[in-house]
Amino acid sequence: MARKYKVTNSPIHGRGVFAAQPLKKGEKVIDYTGRLRTHAQSDRLYGDSLDSGHTFLFTLNERYVIDANVGGNDARWINHSCAPNCEALLEEDESGDKRRDKVEIWTRRAIRPGTELTYDYGITLEVPHTARLKKLWACLCGASDCTGTLLRPKKRTART
Repeated sequence: MARKYKVTNSPIHGRGVFAAQPLKKGEKVIDYTGRLRTHAQSDRLYGDSLDSGHTFLFTLNERYVIDANVGGNDARWINHSCAPNCEALLEEDESGDKRRDKVEIWTRRAIRPGTELTYDYGITLEVPHTARLKKLWACLCGASDCTGTLLRPKKRTART
C-alpha cells in the first residue's frame, strides 16, 4: 500500500508533511509518537518551554507529554495552521491507563495530493501573551485569517 504522505521542505516552517495521495474527510493519517514523559520530566529536560518555542512536545493528558524528539515519527513535522485541514484527536485508553492514551492525526476535509497537512497546535499559556512571546510563537501559515501566533487567545473573564 502506498504511503498517505511524504515529508519534505515546507513553505510554512522547516519540514512539513504533504499528502502523497488523495485523502478523504475523516481519514486517519498517522499517530503522534515519541517518548512518554511526565510534565515534570519534560520541564527538567527542556527547561521553560515558554522561551524555546519548542513544538515537538505534545501534551497527552494531565500527567504525560509525548516527546517526539526521542522516538518520534513523521507526525512531528506536521505544521500548525490557523485554517487546518487536519486535527489532532486524543484516544483515551479504555482501561483508564493514562500511559496508553494516544494522539491521532485525522483529516478534517478531503485533501488533494501535494497539499501540506496541518493542524491547530492549540498552545495555551497561562502567562500574559507579550509581544515577545507572540514573536517567539509566531505563525507563518499564510491563511487569510491567520492570527499571527500559535498561541490560543486567552479567554476573557467577565468583570463584576
